[in-house]
Formats: sequence, structure tokens, C-alpha cells
Amino acid sequence: MEYRDQRIFTARDKMESLITTNYRLLNMLSRFGISLGVGDKSIEEVCRLSGVDCKTFLAVVNLFNNPDSKQDDVEFSVEELILYLQKSHTYYTDYRLPALRGALEKAVEGGGKQMQYLILNYFDDYAAEVERHMNQENEEIFPYMSRLIEAYKKGEPLPGKNQHIFSEQHNSIDVRLGELIDIIVKYYPGGATNELNTVLYDIFVCQQDLESHNLIEDTLLEPKIRQMEETLAQTSVKKVEEESLSEREIDVLVHIVRGLTNKEIAAKMFLSVHTVNTHRKNIMNKLKIHSPAGLTIYAIVNKLVQLEDLDIK
Repeated sequence: MEYRDQRIFTARDKMESLITTNYRLLNMLSRFGISLGVGDKSIEEVCRLSGVDCKTFLAVVNLFNNPDSKQDDVEFSVEELILYLQKSHTYYTDYRLPALRGALEKAVEGGGKQMQYLILNYFDDYAAEVERHMNQENEEIFPYMSRLIEAYKKGEPLPGKNQHIFSEQHNSIDVRLGELIDIIVKYYPGGATNELNTVLYDIFVCQQDLESHNLIEDTLLEPKIRQMEETLAQTSVKKVEEESLSEREIDVLVHIVRGLTNKEIAAKMFLSVHTVNTHRKNIMNKLKIHSPAGLTIYAIVNKLVQLEDLDIK
């Protein structure tokens, strides 16, 4: 049974203690760009010296070390987390999976050419699926999220179509590597070798690492992105409501483009001149149009008046 101290680390804890608590955290350190030789420095000190956002680092570390920990109130930088995930994708596609493939090829030589071909073909299909998934995230999902973050900061409308549903694709990725392990354990015809057992152990570790990677996207990144989208959606609705003219304002606009003065409009609509003037200012502010000619064009385009109804010379 794997030993793991499932503590929740803080910025004041020693980095050395974090590293020795769970060996799987070593791979995560390299993807953050943190080198070994940390001495007695705290996590906060090492992160600062490495140019790493400490809150984001701790969010990932604690989820790796304790997958069942509560994530609702965890603070982190979405931008830094996306950068970490992109580096993780490079690690898997350019290093981890190719290294496993090379070790697996040598380890299953004893099972015969046909069995070796079948096992490697299965692994290659799996690796290609992982690469397609990660490329899609790099090329479509993460750029969308970056645009969303910028829009969120500026209070602008949602930047296009929602493109992030991690969990739907993660399920198949998580399952397939486990199937390969089961196939080798149950049906491999060759004898037991140190090479095969070692590579199987490495595949187990890689499977756990990928599951943790997917968990970061599912439980840390996705909820934060959905929260931003909901906020921007509410802001967009509110902005539309603010920019939409009320029925009373439409009536005032129609009278304006027909050439009536504020006093004439007030008499016609049984309002005070002050109220009519307030409506006029609100109309111009909402439409961002301040000239009578511009208001006339707006009214005609939106079919509030007909051109033949206007006294235009």
C-alpha cells in the first residue's frame, strides 16, 4: 500500500518536507520550473526565487497530495494554472509517453513479435488520443480561457462560444491506460522480467499522474472559468438592459425625430419639461448618439418611424 502523508501544505512549510512527503510531487516540481537543491527554504521562498506564484503552486500541490481536499475556497491565479497545464502537456507528449513507449518496446520482446506489435499498437493509439486531447486544449480551450480572463478583467461580453468540457474527454483517457495494464497482467505470454515489471510500475505511476492532472482541470480550473462566464453573462444581460430604451423613452425619441421641442413633447405626453430633458439625456447616453440626425437614422433603421412621416427637406 502506498504511503502518503495527506497534509495540506502552507507557504511556511519547508519545500524539502513537501518533496519527501510524496515522491509523485517531483514530476510536478519540474513542470513548475522549480529545481532541487532547495536547502531549508520555505515553500514561499522557493516559489519567489523560482518566479512561481505560490498560491497556484500550493493549490496544485495540495490537490496532488490530497485529492479529496475541499477546493471551493482555494485561491490561485488562473493564468498561472493554465501556464502550468500547458507545460504539463509538453511533459507528457514530448517526454513521458515517448519514454514509456521505448521502455515498453524492450520489455515485451520476450512475448513474441505478434504480442509485441499488439501491445505497442494499443499504446500508440492511446498516446495519440492523449496528444489529440492535449493539442485541442492548447489550441482551442486555453486560448478561449485567456480571452475570457481578459474580458472578465475589463467587464466585456463573453468572448465567443463556450469550449471547455474537460471531464467528457478525460474519462476515456483515464480508462485506456488501465486497460493496457490489465491486458499485460492477465494475458502476457512471456516470462516475468525485471524490465517488464519496472515498466508496468512506471505505467501505473503515469496513470496516477495523468489522473491528478485531469483532476486539476476538472476541480480547480473549470469551476473558476464557469464562475467567470456566469459573471460575464449576468454583466452582459445587465448591459443590454441598460442600453435598451424603455417604452417612454421610445415615445420621447419618436417625438424628437419628428422635430418637436422639449416643451411640445412635455405638453403632448403630459410630462414636465425637466422630465422630458432627463429622458432625452438617457436616450443619448444609452444609444451613444448625441445628434438629431443620428437619432433620426437610429429611429428609421429600428422602424420606430417611417421616413415619409418625417418633415425632411
